[in-house]
Amino acid sequence: MSIAQAKRFTLGEYHKLAELGFFHEDDHIELINGEIIQMVAKGTAHETCLRNLLRELPKLVGDRATLQCQAPITLPPNSQPEPDFAIVKNRDDNYLSAHPSPSDMLLVIEVADSSLSYDQDIKIPLYAKAGIADYWIFNLFDNYLESYSEPYQDNQGKYGYLNKRIVLATMAIALPCFPDLSLDLSRVFPAKLNM
Repeated sequence: MSIAQAKRFTLGEYHKLAELGFFHEDDHIELINGEIIQMVAKGTAHETCLRNLLRELPKLVGDRATLQCQAPITLPPNSQPEPDFAIVKNRDDNYLSAHPSPSDMLLVIEVADSSLSYDQDIKIPLYAKAGIADYWIFNLFDNYLESYSEPYQDNQGKYGYLNKRIVLATMAIALPCFPDLSLDLSRVFPAKLNM
């Protein structure tokens, strides 16, 4: 008896599918551990948090690094997530020759409402395995920032981060890549609507 197995794609195969027009421009997909994942629709709180980050992060980062929003990062051998934000090292070609890779990452940021468990259970080990030093989740359910640092691998081969720090929405946090710069979270988290 044989057991059916899902086809896992390499980065090369995924890029070839895109070149062949297999995906539409408005498809919200990403390649995670060889699987093509359809991203869930984003709620208004998620979009408001993104807009707030789009206003605040460029002012902070300036020309020190490159800021990208919902754009691919390449994690060999078979993942190409599109985090909500990534702060990456400046590069002369501005990443025209290739998407940023783990060595380019200064900070990866996800905004999580309906995607919270996915961002915690799937993205934490994915980013830790890639050696991404710092990962933030704007947790819109609990209204705080989860700041992860120091990736590790345990004895069973599982990946995660040694440090998890909770930063309340009323506080500020220094950017790990630029400790002299602080992000005021009260300017990022959406205000709660009075119902």
